[in-house]
Amino acid sequence: MTSSALVPSAPSADPMADRIAEVSRNTAETRISVRINLDGTGQAKLHTGIGFFDHMLDQIARHGLIDLDIDCEGDLHIDGHHTVEDVGITLGQAFARAVGDKKGIRRYGHAYVPLDEALSRVVVDFSGRPGLHMDVKFTAGSIGQLDTQLVYEFFQGFVNHAGVTLHIDNLKGVNAHHQCETIFKAFGRTLRAALERDPRSAGVIPSTKGSL
Repeated sequence: MTSSALVPSAPSADPMADRIAEVSRNTAETRISVRINLDGTGQAKLHTGIGFFDHMLDQIARHGLIDLDIDCEGDLHIDGHHTVEDVGITLGQAFARAVGDKKGIRRYGHAYVPLDEALSRVVVDFSGRPGLHMDVKFTAGSIGQLDTQLVYEFFQGFVNHAGVTLHIDNLKGVNAHHQCETIFKAFGRTLRAALERDPRSAGVIPSTKGSL
């Protein structure tokens, strides 16, 4: 049984107002609350019960300049799957709400990020169409308490509920920690680029269709 509550932000006539959203999602497996400010400074308060996952979420905040507050109580006595996937779902819901009608954003973003021997590329389109294409061959099955298979589940949950097309490629890497960190850092940088307000198209939806 699942219940999701979207907490509406007060409407603002100011096109430069901060884009803020809060979402709560409660199931028999996880209880999650997320608050984001897409126009923040990269501050994060994170508690998922999985230390390395918190570290990766912090990369999204820091490199995306997104204020991010996530609290999750999950069934970690089973494993981390529900926690990681459901955080991705709830975060995606929060992004969809905060972005709104997408007027004035750049829409597309990409980033290459290295860390020692590892190099990753992430590309996003706030298209309204969910799609994940991920080519990452982790060299280890786990990093700390994070099962590396769950990285895909996190991003799948995010794209399905944020309504974005996301391409993730780890181009090089030997150390799994480095592989994962370059992915999340590049993801943060990519979000920052795509969600930046374009002064040349203020108030305009970046699509010939007129909606996204």
